[in-house]
Amino acid sequence: MEVKLYSIKNRPSKVSIKDFVSLEKIKKSKLDSFFKGLPKILRAKDLNEFINEIVKRRKKGKEFILMMGAHPIKCGLSPLIIDLMKRRIVTHIATNGASVIHDFEISFIGKTSEDVAKQLPKGKFGMVKETLIFINEAVKRGAENNEGLGECIGRFIKEKNLKFKKYSIFYNAYKNIPITVHVGIGTDIIYQSPNCDGSSWGKTSYNDFLKLVDKIKKLEGGIVMNLGSAVMMPEVFLKALNLARNQGYKIKNFISANSDQILHYRVKENILNRPGGKIYNFICQHEIIFPLVYKGIIEKWKD
Repeated sequence: MEVKLYSIKNRPSKVSIKDFVSLEKIKKSKLDSFFKGLPKILRAKDLNEFINEIVKRRKKGKEFILMMGAHPIKCGLSPLIIDLMKRRIVTHIATNGASVIHDFEISFIGKTSEDVAKQLPKGKFGMVKETLIFINEAVKRGAENNEGLGECIGRFIKEKNLKFKKYSIFYNAYKNIPITVHVGIGTDIIYQSPNCDGSSWGKTSYNDFLKLVDKIKKLEGGIVMNLGSAVMMPEVFLKALNLARNQGYKIKNFISANSDQILHYRVKENILNRPGGKIYNFICQHEIIFPLVYKGIIEKWKD
């Protein structure tokens, strides 16, 4: 397959680390009275309750699985997610193939997210050589080593010592907690590359599915939160939960939470309705709700 590639350095990007959340400013801000002052009604009541449940259950050693799409990265939330990993508050991250792309580009050049509408008519959408070559090389090596997809991306970023790796969720997860990637072949730009090996993607992502199942076997009493994945993570979660239960694991008393700007069908059914357990649903933009959840957790964690 012959394709025309160009350097990411010559591609305009819509998101830069300069626009990311300021971790230090959020950590230093005082919002305890704000949370206490919220009305004890509807979603405001749920927000305080959800934060309290996370802290209470994590202090008892229960799991907190964060499932997410790629938009939390594009919305500049990586520093908060990384900090929760470092504190061992989030114990597992499960995400999709698009997150690999945006996280790599952030770690490589400090910016990501092209203008698809402008690039598509020219046949240039996603055709940046660094992203396609780097990620596909990492996945091939991961398959050879029988690694999971998330693990091989994190390891490769570490080995290449990419300039902005401190902003990488995959790099920091590699050093701290498991991260799994669940892909659909053909859904992401990486499959447009001539050096893409489908069997490597299938093997590493399937390894990650099994890792997620092993984590969900420990979910009793814990929390799973879906942050902005409309299809992939709700579908993967339901199958992983079913497989764990099929193998005899009791998983009934846990929290299923969702946050996105709209409520999608698969999220409603596969995250909130079908699994059982206590549910929370927050309809809000990621860049607003997740910093609030983060801040509430951090303040109560200190107490």
